[in-house]
Amino acid sequence: MASIASPAAASALADAERAKLDAAIEDLRTGTRVWTGLTIGQRRTLLRRIRAAVVAVAEEWADVAATSKGLEPGHPLRGEEWLSGPYAALVALDAYADTLGALARGASPLDGLKIDEAPGGRVRVHVLPIAPIDRLLLSGYTGEVWLQPGVSAADAVRTAGLGQLARGESGGVGLVLGAGNVTAIPFLDVLYELLAFNRVSLLKVNPTQDVLVPVFERALAPLIGPGMLRIVRGGGDVGGYLTTHPDIDHVHITGSVTTFDAIVWGRGADAAARRSAGEPQLTTPITAELGGVSPIIVVPGEWSDADLRFHAEHVVTMRLYNSGHNCIAGQLMLLSSDWPQREAFLAALRTAYDAAPRRSVWYPNGQASVAAAASAYPGAELSDDGTRLLVHAQGEDAAAIETTEYFAPVLGVVELPGVGQEFVDAAVAHANDRLTGTLGANVLVDPVVQTALGDGFERAMAQLRYGTIAINAWTALGFLTPTCTWGAFPGGTLADAPSGIGVVHNARLLDRVERSVVRGPFRPFPASLSAGNLAAGGRPSVLPKPPWFVTARTGAAVSEGLTRFRMDGNPARLSVTLLQAFGA
Repeated sequence: MASIASPAAASALADAERAKLDAAIEDLRTGTRVWTGLTIGQRRTLLRRIRAAVVAVAEEWADVAATSKGLEPGHPLRGEEWLSGPYAALVALDAYADTLGALARGASPLDGLKIDEAPGGRVRVHVLPIAPIDRLLLSGYTGEVWLQPGVSAADAVRTAGLGQLARGESGGVGLVLGAGNVTAIPFLDVLYELLAFNRVSLLKVNPTQDVLVPVFERALAPLIGPGMLRIVRGGGDVGGYLTTHPDIDHVHITGSVTTFDAIVWGRGADAAARRSAGEPQLTTPITAELGGVSPIIVVPGEWSDADLRFHAEHVVTMRLYNSGHNCIAGQLMLLSSDWPQREAFLAALRTAYDAAPRRSVWYPNGQASVAAAASAYPGAELSDDGTRLLVHAQGEDAAAIETTEYFAPVLGVVELPGVGQEFVDAAVAHANDRLTGTLGANVLVDPVVQTALGDGFERAMAQLRYGTIAINAWTALGFLTPTCTWGAFPGGTLADAPSGIGVVHNARLLDRVERSVVRGPFRPFPASLSAGNLAAGGRPSVLPKPPWFVTARTGAAVSEGLTRFRMDGNPARLSVTLLQAFGA
């Protein structure tokens, strides 16, 4: 997460440091003129050059990132850094290049995509799968972008392209305060600023990613050379200086709401006075992605033993991926107290939580967050090495875990009464009204129950006020799918932005987005192809356990293999990777 200092602390910067930052911003003023002078075709060519640069540094990127997080060679979770680093960068570059290619031909980025109606009369665009390879590598998974109420299909087609529809206009110089947890985020934020808003960027990396600056500089060299990007290091003093710099036209931050508030309102008594008067210290426009407490709604049904084990591992992955240092992490499971299989599922969950590979709580203050949660819940189950906590809370006792984003391996369970539609509606209301944030919500529901609920289930999903909803999937799929959007549910303001303002990724450059919805198969291969699953309305899939599961034995090899396939398109490499996937 980004950090910021007070203006007073920022003023303590040495003259030489301020001069260096000023020079970088001046370089970017030149870069704005270069960017606005490029044709759509030339911009697409520039993306291809960036892609080649990413391919050249991909292995180093994944290795440096993994090592910096304590994942030494041979660790079973090193694949995380392939997927959330170079893989995410490559698929985004390809998707943006497709969009620019369509615009260069005089077509819409939505040509060829299915557009239909979502609940509440909303328009939705089906953005996954698009290419045949999507149907293989993400078999059984789909993605949709829902637009805000009142946006018509014609509006969607007409406005798709955002800044690229006004190629000669400049969005000025933006400051990107990079995230410190996932290495692709700063890279992707820079791309979105450029393509959605024609805005060049000064990227200040989080100190946790200082070791990756040489990798970023080579991967983004095609932007750095002509002055469309500058990368700087520094702590809160540098951030404080830059956010108040008169030549910065926009700020984008991926971080915590605490940091956001410090940027917008300042700190201490002065900040309170500004809030009361409605006069923020920040006069520059800002967008942000700020995390939150993400729910995992488990809809009761009749699950097999294999279903219980699979989704226990699914929930554990949502919490333990990247050691829980994810705004995308599932933090609070909402479980039916009336589900006959409640105890069986909790037993499977404890087994999976304990069996997941050990790793360090590496993010600054992460272990302190685990300790704070353990202090708030002295009866919680703490692992033998003290690195992960399972909290079972109820009623007012659940307030801390419902309102505190621990950003660490802390998983909560809250039980609600009911089954069927009664439970779904209660869980949706609880998530909306009790949990902090509107970033991502996960829902697990077996096909028999989902089919029986029918339109009632879809209406309930429409009521969930979250920017990404994952049904029988994890919201990370929405994050990694470049044609989906990622960000808070609309409505955040400077005074109240629990998960931020605006969206990123959005490779088709859609305007007036409300949310993304991703859907996956309830059962993996081979159970997904069983007659019973298909007859019940289950999604067919040829995929076994997904490689991003923290319990996938071959996850590291498969994640690297998928990235290398995205690098070179070698079908022989893909065949080997798919065979490895079946060993998960």
